[in-house]
Amino acid sequence: MSAPLLTTPLTEFHRAQGARMAGFAGYDMPIQYPAGVLKEHLATREGAGIFDVSHMGQIAIRPRSGGVETVLAALERVTPADAQSLKPGRQRYGLFTNRDAGIEDDFMFANMGDHVLLVANAARKDNDEAILKAGLADLCVVEAIPDRALIALQGPKAAEILAGFSPEAAGMKFMDYRVLPLMGAQAWVSRSGYTGEDGYEISLPAALAEAFAEALLDKGAHLAGLGARDSLRLEAGLCLYGSDLDTTTTPVEAALEWAIGKARRPDGVRAGGYPGAGRVAEQMAKGASRRRVGLKPEGRAPIRAGVKIFAEQGEAGIVTSGGFGPTLGGPMAMAYLKPEALERPLFAELRGQRQPVALAELPFVRQGYAR
Repeated sequence: MSAPLLTTPLTEFHRAQGARMAGFAGYDMPIQYPAGVLKEHLATREGAGIFDVSHMGQIAIRPRSGGVETVLAALERVTPADAQSLKPGRQRYGLFTNRDAGIEDDFMFANMGDHVLLVANAARKDNDEAILKAGLADLCVVEAIPDRALIALQGPKAAEILAGFSPEAAGMKFMDYRVLPLMGAQAWVSRSGYTGEDGYEISLPAALAEAFAEALLDKGAHLAGLGARDSLRLEAGLCLYGSDLDTTTTPVEAALEWAIGKARRPDGVRAGGYPGAGRVAEQMAKGASRRRVGLKPEGRAPIRAGVKIFAEQGEAGIVTSGGFGPTLGGPMAMAYLKPEALERPLFAELRGQRQPVALAELPFVRQGYAR
């Protein structure tokens, strides 16, 4: 028998709001609310959406001795990210790689001044904690943080709404991280998110989560579920772990070289030193056997994960994420294709028919971050 689904501090709140719930990464999560995915998506693009992301892992990494610099240097044992240049009050995207350069997870990590806070994908957080403990235990204490909710407030009106609770939030820039007073407690707030819109991710004590969500609704924000979160992140050209990234996919194949800081690249001052560095260096020099790209199908029918892509000479790759973009106004997909197919006419095999598709630049919809 399968294990019962886990809950977040907002699970009962979602049910009370009429959410359609389903299992995701082992958690009982809201897929959509009565308004529907389309309206939730557009409400986020035009105003502000509230997303429960409390299922994600929040992990503290503290030095056994010394300062946060010890933690940042140790992190470079397990990730190709340039951790050592991360300033206090700033956040960065990172990847855990294995010895074959496959991606074990993608994550966000913030320099909190005296420690590092890492946010991991829900389905991978136990694995990530194990990676950190195995690689950093001699220098760092790694602890999962209990009893915290994580709420993403996303959209062009997010800053105005959150500033009504904590005025300092309005002055934050993209990827800033601050500890702010909120609902009578300390909230850990980043100006970031995974929708392509401006917004914030707010960690606060679990006991305050429902009251905060209600207060956001009172300020004009709208509830949004995982359905809208998926269409928003796909329009933004962002990867979903388990769909577009996995343990057999390298950063180069995933077109994530930008996440490997200059200092960590093969010709950098702190080159290598992380699992799979040799393979990453080889692929950066010679190219990889496949590459993540954006696709726009002709017509209105979406192509979804698992659909095969063909070029004139035969099978060229496979779709890993796909759907209809409400803001884009048409279907969109991301796929891994052989490099030799990128200059040729492409077709998706859809219900036994070959449908023309065109390469598209990512993101599909211009990102609205507060740069």
